[in-house]
Amino acid sequence: MKCPFCGYKEDKVVDSRATAEESAVRRRRECLKCAKRFTTYEYIEDVSLMVIKKDGRREPFDRKKILSGIMRACEKRPIGMEKMEDVVTQIERAIQKKSDREVAANRIGELIMDKLKALDEVAYVRFASVYRQFKDVGQFMEELKDILGKEKKRSK
Repeated sequence: MKCPFCGYKEDKVVDSRATAEESAVRRRRECLKCAKRFTTYEYIEDVSLMVIKKDGRREPFDRKKILSGIMRACEKRPIGMEKMEDVVTQIERAIQKKSDREVAANRIGELIMDKLKALDEVAYVRFASVYRQFKDVGQFMEELKDILGKEKKRSK
């Protein structure tokens, strides 16, 4: 494993544990040269899952793309990296359970929005505004009204 700080190729594993979903192994490593610590995740490589894009193109499923979108939505929010990784794992598992080898991109987007809505409403609105391509403030306000209406129902 190459150290992300100094590039040295020798390290030691300080701690290993399964993630909450038990779909990966989280390892804390320490570089033997600079002594900085970093985290790696090991996943079982599954049969490749293809994503069907809106225009009909197919591309391999990439959990990094999902994580990247979630990280952008959660930027400057009090949500830790581990929580975001767990959300990605939950989404990946849901897709694998319901799909053979192909899944529509809009299905992935809806799963992301469902998970973000439960995790953080601000992150949800940020993601939804990009995903649903809000054209104006009116569409944005409609989404906020929907969230606020559901929030009022819960508090009663």
